[in-house]
Amino acid sequence: QVQLVESGGGLVQAGGSLRLSCAVSRNIFDFNAVGWYRQAPGPQRELVADINVGGVRKYADSVKGRFSISRNSAENTIYLQMNSLKPEDTAVYYCRANVLRTEYWGQGTQVTVSS
Repeated sequence: QVQLVESGGGLVQAGGSLRLSCAVSRNIFDFNAVGWYRQAPGPQRELVADINVGGVRKYADSVKGRFSISRNSAENTIYLQMNSLKPEDTAVYYCRANVLRTEYWGQGTQVTVSS
């Protein structure tokens, strides 16, 4: 059973920074990709950033230049450094990993950005 546990969410003022962490219970190189999604109130969950096994990073246009995804293979942890936060970044942030079409999700961590 794969477990992903997020941490690091919280309340921050606009312009501030947060760093999210996701501890993965398996070797992160077992997965095709690991990454972060977010869901504001509503049904849609959107990609924020991910990194594939080859190290290629992908970002949503809305966060490019402000967010950075990284990984620590020794600790099987992925990070999302979020700078210059905006109120529209407010959402529940989820960690995700996949092996082909099989997906694994964390429980989510709330990020709230006040104006």
